Amino acid sequence: MSMAGNLRKVGSLGKAGGLRTVGGLRKVARLRHRAGRVDLSHPARSPLGSSVVNCVTYREGVRQPSAHDLVEAVERVRKNGDGFVWLGLHEPTEDEFAGIADLFDLHPLAVEDAVHAHQRPKVERYDQTLFAVFKTVCYVEHTELTATSEVVDTGEIMVFVGREFVITVRHGRHGSLGPLREELEAAPEQLAQGPAAVLHAIADQVVDDYLAATDAVQSDIDQVESAVFARDGERTDPGRIYQLKRELLELKRAVVPLGRPLQVLATQPMRVIAPEIQAYFRDVDDHLKRATEQIAAFDELLNSILQAHLAQVTVAQNEDMRKITAWAAVIAVPTMVCGMYGMNFDHMPELHWQFGYPLVMSVIATICFTLYRGFRRNGWL
Repeated sequence: MSMAGNLRKVGSLGKAGGLRTVGGLRKVARLRHRAGRVDLSHPARSPLGSSVVNCVTYREGVRQPSAHDLVEAVERVRKNGDGFVWLGLHEPTEDEFAGIADLFDLHPLAVEDAVHAHQRPKVERYDQTLFAVFKTVCYVEHTELTATSEVVDTGEIMVFVGREFVITVRHGRHGSLGPLREELEAAPEQLAQGPAAVLHAIADQVVDDYLAATDAVQSDIDQVESAVFARDGERTDPGRIYQLKRELLELKRAVVPLGRPLQVLATQPMRVIAPEIQAYFRDVDDHLKRATEQIAAFDELLNSILQAHLAQVTVAQNEDMRKITAWAAVIAVPTMVCGMYGMNFDHMPELHWQFGYPLVMSVIATICFTLYRGFRRNGWL
C-alpha cells in the first residue's frame, strides 16, 4: 500500500485505538539507519516518493527506537507523559494530511493553511496547539546579474506545536530541516526542553537564512553600484536595477511580516512555550531586526543608485545635445556664406574678382576654427 494510503489510515486508527503498522514510516527509519545522513528533503530524492520526510520520538532529548507505527508512537508518548513526536512532511496532499490532522486534533483552518501554503508569516493559537508559519529564503547563485536573473527563492515552513508533538510541513525545494534535526540530536539538553525548543531552532535557522541572503544580495548591489559609477565602463542596463529591486521586494515580503509573530512568541505567555524558551525567541527577534534594517537600507541604496543612473543618463544626453549644437553652429557659417553666394544675381561683391574664392574660403575656415576652439575650451566638444 502507498504511503498516502497509510497516512489516510492514521485518523481512523487513532479514533479506533487500533495499532497497525505504518510500513512507510518504519521504512524511513530503516533507510536512515542503513545509509547514515540520507537527505530526504524533497520527494524527488525520497526513496519513498511520499510527503513523509521523517518521524522520530524523543524522550529526555534522546532519540528513541522507531515505533511500529505513528499511532503507537503517539500513544506511548501520551501514556508515559513525557517526550514528544517530531513528524516532518514535505508538500502533503489533503488526503495524506487528513489522518494526521485527526490523530493530533489539528484545527481545520490551520490544516488548510498547511496544505495549500502561500501564507504570510504568523502565529496562531488553537486550544492546546500552536500554529506558526515561516517564510524561508534561499539565495540563488548566478554568475552575472541580468534583467531576468532570479536572486532569491522563497518557500514556507508550517509548524504545529503541542505538548507531545511537533509537526513540520515544508513547501519549496530548499530549507531542509534534516541538518537542523541532526544538530538538535547532538544537543539532547536542548531537545529535552520539549517541542518549544524545536520551534525556536526552526525560527533561528529561518532568520539565519535571512541574514545569509541579505549578505549575498549586498554583493549584487555592490556590483551594480560599481557599474553605475564606473568612469570608463559601459552604461548600466537599468533592467538590472529594477530586477534587483523586485527581488529585494520579495525578500522584504518574507522577512518583515515575521517581526510581529516573533514578538508574540517572545513576550506573550503560552501553554506550550516555557518562559525560559521565550528568552531565546527574543534573541531571534533581535537578529530579525538586523535583517529588516539591512533590507530597508538596501531599498534606499537601490533608490539612490537608480536616481544616480537616471541623472547620469540625463547628463550624457545633455552632453550629446551640446555637441550637436556646437557642430551645428560651426556648420552654419559655411552654409550661410555659401547660401549667399549661391544666389543668381549679376552684381554681387567680389563676384568677378580673381581672389574672391580664396578670400571667402579663408574667412569661412577662420570663423569655423574660432568657433570650434571656443566650444572646445568650454567643454562642449
